[in-house]
Amino acid sequence: MTYVHNRPEDFVPEALRGLVKAHPGRIRGVPGGIARADGTRPGKVAVVVGGGSGHYPAFAGLVGDGLADAAVCGDIFTSPSTRQVLDVCRAADAGAGVFVTFGNYAGDVLNFGAAASRLRAQGTDVTILLVTDDVASAPADRAHERRGVAGDLVVFKLAGAAAEEGADLAEVNRLASHGNDRTQSFGVAFDGCTLPGHDHPLFSLEPGTAGWGLGIHGEPGVGEEALPSAAELAAELVDRVLAERPADADGRAAVLLNGLGNVKYEELFVLWDSVHDLLVERGVTIVAPLVGEYVTSLDMAGCSLTVTWLDDELERLWLAPADAPGFHHGSWRPAPASLPGSLPDHLPSDPETELVAAGTPEGIAAAGTVASLFHRAQVALHDAEQMLGDLDAVAADGDHGRGMCRGIDAAVLAADAAVRAGGDAPSVLRRAADAWADKAGGTSGALWGVGLLALADALPADAPVTIEHLAAGITAARDQIQEVGGARLGDKTLVDALHPAAEALAAAAAAGSSPADAWRATVVAAHEGARATENIAARRGRARVLGDKSLGVPDPGATSLALLLKEAGAEAGVAVPTTTEVDS
Repeated sequence: MTYVHNRPEDFVPEALRGLVKAHPGRIRGVPGGIARADGTRPGKVAVVVGGGSGHYPAFAGLVGDGLADAAVCGDIFTSPSTRQVLDVCRAADAGAGVFVTFGNYAGDVLNFGAAASRLRAQGTDVTILLVTDDVASAPADRAHERRGVAGDLVVFKLAGAAAEEGADLAEVNRLASHGNDRTQSFGVAFDGCTLPGHDHPLFSLEPGTAGWGLGIHGEPGVGEEALPSAAELAAELVDRVLAERPADADGRAAVLLNGLGNVKYEELFVLWDSVHDLLVERGVTIVAPLVGEYVTSLDMAGCSLTVTWLDDELERLWLAPADAPGFHHGSWRPAPASLPGSLPDHLPSDPETELVAAGTPEGIAAAGTVASLFHRAQVALHDAEQMLGDLDAVAADGDHGRGMCRGIDAAVLAADAAVRAGGDAPSVLRRAADAWADKAGGTSGALWGVGLLALADALPADAPVTIEHLAAGITAARDQIQEVGGARLGDKTLVDALHPAAEALAAAAAAGSSPADAWRATVVAAHEGARATENIAARRGRARVLGDKSLGVPDPGATSLALLLKEAGAEAGVAVPTTTEVDS
């Protein structure tokens, strides 16, 4: 949905004025659209692009050196009028003719065509090229009927580079047409876009559904299926666009992975990770790929893949520099075959996590117990992920549950690998701690990493782990976490559960309590400490900014720590209290 607007009917002119004010030395407003601030170079073919607004950076953001000389800008998803096209073409004309190119949509064809006829009648040489790259909109034998989607950018770029080189109107048209014939796109939508001032989208899909081949305004596609994984989506996109590979293509291709507005860059990079590899496997040599938002549709959730098969002249034009408010090109270079002085494939091992082999049956058993504890913790954390995230969302960013799951998943893999390699209990715990800190990230990842490393230092290498070992280790973990994180009792952090747990375990061990009774006291103390954080305003971490907002809600870090101490006791066969017993 569009949140920032005044009167919806003023949205486009206000946006265009804002764009010009943001780039005053590069573009200027003209009746009907946007043109280069310094005009078209005398004697140069003027490249004019255009269509409905709402697709930024197409079309207004593509006016600049090496690209378009002007853009005709209609209302949202609406063809410009014939008058707009006339005015913009006249503003751009520098005496060498006007090359007009746009996506193949009925309203655009009608209005641009009418304007071209009038301009020709008045003595202006005008050539029109429709972009027809969308393979979902018509079969190959009727490719001239296809819609223009993200391939617009590629064709505009080729035409702009040719004109910048000094090609005449016929040559600009030949090169751009050649590129259009070798350009195929296929897209997918997940949900529709909403016009300014509207409270519902132009179209919608059932949740969890992907619409294959939908147009950028919701035009019909080729079917709907359950939402695919990134790898499955990549395979579908690649299969579709490579199906019409020209017989004379030598494998070189300009490739564009385009977001339609609500599929953002990180998601596109996840998708590109698979798309890139599939293309390479299929013999494509990728030249200056683009991954980002280039032909959008307001806030439409969707993306598309475009491939333009290059030859020598098209590659030259594709690599030529271009500089416009919404597009910069010209600095691409392929990855070097090798990196002089780069890091070796295998770095020296970290002495802190060096694997020490277990030397006794007791040591082997203890290592296996450590790994089993991580497995139990993994189940518990995944079960509690949503609950922990909800607690964290009250006054922070809501990612505690997800971060803990990332950490424990990595720890389980590392612990299992260390056990298979024959490591002793401290080695298994150190490897798991290092993996947890590395993959969980954030504050909790770092604190759990240093805490588990401190605990590992207190464990025996080749002997059973006693309650005294655990008391010393948990006390060391608490001290190390406080030293590194700076949190103290009462700051509403995991320390509020860890500190009383460490004190209770140390006292029970000193009193000679049985392991079961000692651990029960530890779990009760941790749960009581975590519960007490409900009445504390956060003073550490991100939540400190909204500390009062966290009142009445327990700290997620303290809650997850108390949960895992309870699970550790259960894995060891110790009777641990239920939540009701703790509360009583």
